[in-house]
Amino acid sequence: MATNGKARPAGHKVGLAFAGGGPEGAIYEIGALRALDEAIPGLDFNALHVYVGVSAGAFIAANLANGITTAQMCRALVKHEPGEHPFVPETFLTPAFREIARRGLTVPGLLLDAFLDYARNPRDQSLLDSMTRMGRALPVALFDNEPIRRYLENIYSLHGRTDDFRKLRRQLYIVASDLDSGQAVCFGRPGYDAVPISTAVQASTALPGLYLPVEIDGRHYVDGVLLKTMHGSVALEAGTDLLLSLNPIVPVDTARAVEAGIMRRGKLIDRGLPTVLSQALRTMVRSRLQAGLSSYRKLYRNADVVLLEPRRDDYDMFFTNIFSFSNRRAVCEHAYLATREELLRRYDELAPIFRHHGLELQREVLEAPVDLWADLGVPQEQSPGRRTTPLSDLSAALDRLEARLSAFEPESVAPGAPAAV
Repeated sequence: MATNGKARPAGHKVGLAFAGGGPEGAIYEIGALRALDEAIPGLDFNALHVYVGVSAGAFIAANLANGITTAQMCRALVKHEPGEHPFVPETFLTPAFREIARRGLTVPGLLLDAFLDYARNPRDQSLLDSMTRMGRALPVALFDNEPIRRYLENIYSLHGRTDDFRKLRRQLYIVASDLDSGQAVCFGRPGYDAVPISTAVQASTALPGLYLPVEIDGRHYVDGVLLKTMHGSVALEAGTDLLLSLNPIVPVDTARAVEAGIMRRGKLIDRGLPTVLSQALRTMVRSRLQAGLSSYRKLYRNADVVLLEPRRDDYDMFFTNIFSFSNRRAVCEHAYLATREELLRRYDELAPIFRHHGLELQREVLEAPVDLWADLGVPQEQSPGRRTTPLSDLSAALDRLEARLSAFEPESVAPGAPAAV
């Protein structure tokens, strides 16, 4: 059933597909969605034909399928709405204490096995070779994602929502990777629709190394982005005529970074391992997405696919600390404005596509001056609520320390610029 006076175009099946990107990517997708929602007033984003989500995008897809509006998601980033559960950093940054302790308890036994193995075969291997088994004592993840599942379970338990794929009024598919087989699993399809939505999202967001694999019916699942960036084919196979795709993960091009005052030398290697890994991951993910889009054109000739993503010189998106929630308001607003600009820039290309599917991309809306937060009833001076906890205090202290250290690094990010991912 359509809400807010909007409707799904008769005879045209519109779908949404979301890629990952961590908390930062989810916030980008929320801002981009709000821009689309305003620019296409004839489309109800809570009553589409199908929703497909991977990793952080699974969280956004599940929210929309459950009737949570783009306006509600924007407001939830900066204030606590009545009846809603608070959106706090601790939900995503709870250390995996049990995993760390469990692995720690294996150290004595592994050490004993290593020495005994060396004693039995001193000529075949060195002591160092025997000690390689100590790698089994390393925790498989830094953070516990059980709080994420509980948070989602609480959200979907509110009146009018559900944590059951089978009770949704629309199609929702959450993609994860089976750790032991390396195969994609599509939660929401027959045979996998009895899994709670909150658990499916937990599995799809379990990025190895950061979050623990999620056990479901004896199998372990991890982030769905390991296999494909977006899995848009799932929506197209469901009969989608128009697929709107959001991808927040693009590699940065630093050609203009020095000119923009973001970097002093324009070399990502100056930022160290985290930035190099981030750029490598983004490059790999983006290249796979391009390959997927190319195959869609051949396999689904009667469907239109519209992809929206940050520009490669969008330094505000790349140089943002993925674990810093203090700037979530700024990231959401930036994504909102950037998406409006992209829709206007590509208006001549996109307007005919939307019109073909009974939708109107409204130029006058995109050209009009806007204030995202004022239109949503959020005071401009209001900032995200902050709970004083040891974890939040530590996060703030690390941010301040990084800012001070950056001032002494001659080839680092310019003073005042956000930390790189």
